[in-house]
This record gives sequence, C-alpha cells and structure tokens, in this order.
Amino acid sequence: MGTGKEKEFRLGAISDTHGLVRPEAVKALQGVSHILHAGDIGKPEVLESLRAIAPVTAVRGNVDRGPWAYALPVTEVVELGGMSLYILHNIQELDLDPAAAGFRAVIYGHSHMPAIEERNGVLFLNPGSAGPRRFRLPVSLALLRVKEGNLLPQLITLG
Repeated sequence: MGTGKEKEFRLGAISDTHGLVRPEAVKALQGVSHILHAGDIGKPEVLESLRAIAPVTAVRGNVDRGPWAYALPVTEVVELGGMSLYILHNIQELDLDPAAAGFRAVIYGHSHMPAIEERNGVLFLNPGSAGPRRFRLPVSLALLRVKEGNLLPQLITLG
C-alpha cells in the first residue's frame, strides 16, 4: 500500500463483478499496490481472489447480501499516497461535497458504465462492470497511476 513516500504506484479500481473474477481482470490488476472494489461483489470468493493480488478495500453494493456482505461498509475512505479517496457503490447516494471534504477522488460503480470525469478538482471514476456482460456495455476496470500527488486514471476494456 502506498505510504506517500513512493514517487509512483498503481491502484486498481473494479466494480460490479457480480460473483465473477475474469482471468483478464486478474491479469490487468497484476502489480497494483491496492485494489478498490466499488460494490456489487456478488460473493466473498471474489474478494479472496482479489486479495491474492493486493490488499482490497471494498464497499457493499445493492446486490450484496448475507453476513459476509453486511460486514462491509456502504462507504469507505482510503488514504493512499497522501490523498483521500471516497468509495461508494451508487453515485446517486453521495451525500457530501467531496471537494469540500478534501477528497481527491470518488470511486463508484452501479451503472456498469465506465466514466472518468473531473469536477471541482475531484476525480469521479466509475471503472464499469468487470463481471458478466450487461446489455452492450463494455466489460472493464480501471487502473490509477499515482505519481507525485496526481491521479492518472486509465480504463481497461476486458475480453
């Protein structure tokens, strides 16, 4: 995990796995320092598979049920590389001003639509869905390069 002393490291952002960890996702996440899962995990084995790659911070999505899922928070704050990142599943449930709260990024999922947007100096990142294909939406995840206090996001299409 980044401590702020490293000049550069990489994070993985994934969402909406719905019980499926694709081999292409495992390959794309190799070498990351930390994985952020923005909910709709599907089953605990998904987190176990991801933890074999790097430490994982995950939030509960609307399809996550049962004791394993209820143990997960609905939102989470992660401090990496001297930056605060806010993770939640559904962006419609964001109940704070991330810029005013000092967050550098908001990582979310739910819509299955990958997106990278900057608002008021805050990166809003939806890595898309890395699980079963939904409609004609791409299957994707995101990598975040953290370099000298900057977040450089990249969407990765899987399959």
